[in-house]
Order: sequence, then structure tokens, then C-alpha cells
Amino acid sequence: MADDARLDDLTADPMQIAAEAATALAELTGVERHDIALVLGSGWGGAADLLGETVAEIPAHEVPGFAKPAVVGHVGTIRSIKIAGDSETAKHALVLGSRTHLYEGKGVRRVVHGVRTAAAAGCSTVVLTNGCGGLNPNWTPGTPVLINDHINLTTVSPLEGATFVDLTDLYSQRLRDVAHQVDPSLDEGVYVQFRGPHYETPAEVKMAGVLGGSLVGMSTTIEAIAARHAGMEVLGISLVTNLAAGISADKLSHEEVLEAGRAAGPRISKLLAEIVTYI
Repeated sequence: MADDARLDDLTADPMQIAAEAATALAELTGVERHDIALVLGSGWGGAADLLGETVAEIPAHEVPGFAKPAVVGHVGTIRSIKIAGDSETAKHALVLGSRTHLYEGKGVRRVVHGVRTAAAAGCSTVVLTNGCGGLNPNWTPGTPVLINDHINLTTVSPLEGATFVDLTDLYSQRLRDVAHQVDPSLDEGVYVQFRGPHYETPAEVKMAGVLGGSLVGMSTTIEAIAARHAGMEVLGISLVTNLAAGISADKLSHEEVLEAGRAAGPRISKLLAEIVTYI
């Protein structure tokens, strides 16, 4: 098992640890360089099987800085997938099934370690997915929504010191245009990240709407910031697994999230695989 204790040491360089993780991935997968990374949240896991040929699949915790997933429904592996094309032109995707959430209490460095490792492994693009609550009553459970902006209410940033990064076009317009070419019916929304792990109260959901949000969840924004800092282009896609608290009279549960993901899985997985093919 890889020792990731160094990420807890504020004197250690998290970028160096990510570089070491990328080196380990190259050795374990046999792929020297990857092109695109995917972080597959609740409901999105099936997309990996549709992307192409799996070159290697390894337990995430065998790579420096990674740990076993703490959330039911998340896969604790990292896969290297040959997307398409002949041996000389084929692109490789790095599928990160092991996601660390801020509410796990392991620190923000571990939350973004996967994204930083992907960048160090050569990825110029990252696709961040999640399962979330929706504020739009027309978005029934199972609706995919492109993220066009976010509001980070966690009070933390993955950037340390005087590190200033422009987030004006954080969620790439170019990549959203590609997604719209695949499915013109896709809606867009502003994702609001709360710290969790408790679900939002109706008043908090109402606040998110007043601030301009239309999606609420517990992941993605911190990873997106780290990805932009690392020079990657970001595509964010949410799966609405339920109407947010106060929008619907139904009570919220993690089982509901998983069930909505299972029901929508085949359809959204096909959608995501097609989008990745065109990126």
C-alpha cells in the first residue's frame, strides 16, 4: 500500500508527490503518457467500459498519495484506457475511480491529488462528473447537466500561498460546445459545492438559488480549481439524482442517489463516452 502521509506534511511539496504518482502510474500501466482524465462520480462509472480498450486497471491505493474510497458507489481503482485510433495516434484516458471528498477530513491536498497526478501524467483535459441535487423542477432524476460555472461554499481552496489563478472560463466553453454537438438538448447550470457530508437544508438550497446556483453537491469545485492551476481544460457534468431539499417534499437519502445513478447509468455513460471521443 502506498504511503500518502507526506500529503499531511505542509512542508512537503504536493506537486512533487503528484509527479511521483504519475511516474508510478506509467510503470504500473505501461503507458508513458495519458491525454485526458475522467473523475467518475455517482452514476457515471459505466462510462469507463465504453471508452475503449482497458490497458491496465490498478488499485488506487497502490499509487503514492491515493487511498481507498470512503463512499459507497465509488470505485477504488485507476484505469488506463486506449480510446481510439491506431497504435501511433490513439489517445489514452486515465479514469480516476477513487475520489476523496473534503468531508472525509483528509485535507484539501488529498481531494485534488488525483487531478494533479493526471496533469503530471500528461493530461491536458479533465472531465469532472458528479451526482447532485437540482434546483430546477424540470430536471427530473437522471438528467445530465453541463456545469458552466460554480460557487465554492466550502471556505477552502487547493491553492497555497500567493497563487493567483484566473477562473473566468474555468468550465471550458469549447468543451461545452463539443458536448452540445453530441447532445443539443443538454442544459447548463451553476454548481454550488457545500462541504457536507450532511445534505443541504431547504434554506441553504434557497440561498444557493439566490446566489445564482442551480445544482448543489459536495465535490468538483476544488478539483476544478486545481485542474485549472495545473493548466488543464475542464469539462464538468452533473447528474441530477434528486431535487434538492425544499424543491421536493421527498426526504433525501444516499440510497436515492445511488438508485438514480443506476437507472440513468447506461444512458449517461454512452453520452459521456461519445463526448470524450470528440474531445
